[in-house]
Amino acid sequence: MNPILKVDDLLDSRLMARLDRLDVISRKIFAGKIQGERRSRRRGQSVEFADFRNYSHGDDLRFVDWNIYARLDRLFLKLFLEEEDLSMVIALDMSMSMDGGNPKKFDYARRLAMALGYIGLVNNNRVSLFGFGAERIERLTSMRGRRRTREMGRWLLDRRAEGIGGFTDGMRTIALGGQGRGVLIVLSDFLFPDGYEKGLNYVAGRGFDVFALQLLAPEEMDPARHGLAGDLRLIDIETSKETEVTASTAVLTQYRKSLETYVAGLRDFSVRRSITHQVVETSLDLDTLLLDYLRRRGLLA
Repeated sequence: MNPILKVDDLLDSRLMARLDRLDVISRKIFAGKIQGERRSRRRGQSVEFADFRNYSHGDDLRFVDWNIYARLDRLFLKLFLEEEDLSMVIALDMSMSMDGGNPKKFDYARRLAMALGYIGLVNNNRVSLFGFGAERIERLTSMRGRRRTREMGRWLLDRRAEGIGGFTDGMRTIALGGQGRGVLIVLSDFLFPDGYEKGLNYVAGRGFDVFALQLLAPEEMDPARHGLAGDLRLIDIETSKETEVTASTAVLTQYRKSLETYVAGLRDFSVRRSITHQVVETSLDLDTLLLDYLRRRGLLA
């Protein structure tokens, strides 16, 4: 039975109070379709004057300060603080491999999705959640405002980890879904039989500032430290295929090297496409992840 039973288990009031002080940021400037609470220094007509800069050929003459021109015989352009809308999309891996680990990767992913979505909602960003797995894509889109918090929590509680893959179709749906320009956060272990390359290529360069958070269980990171040794029968959680192995020191050393190579490959692939990649061990406290790690990686401020 799933240990998470109610919305408050996803995000408790103590952490919620700390998250109220955070906001989602982006390395890019996005022009929203409607006015939000995000403010950026841009040239144009808006609500609050900010500064001047020298006129450059081709600038809009409507924003020239003609009073300064009359006094100094020089052209200066008015700058404004313009309201911008930020779209925040959270993509949740619902494939069966996420159901493994202690704590389960899927439970950790849902709690993290809840926390990130809450930050977006309280800052009046437009928040959308997508769940992908096997041949299904589930969504809860275009939420805005703190009042949608419990609806988001109930949606997350209703999701289940089952089936194989679905990553490529999920990313294609998001890329073509007209969610606007903004931040895309992918919560997954990225352990897909058909690979992650095609899926990430769909969303790279599509106007999203992409963050790939690779969630791995402590047992996956270091099997020896968690008592996995001796003669073992391993069962693939997605395919049910069984493999017998002797978890000797040499085998565990080779496993760690293989995992490090796989993670490094994903990181390098991401860097070449301006995607921020971060490995997250699911034993890491959410407070530390949100208030420390993700602030240093430029997702939160």
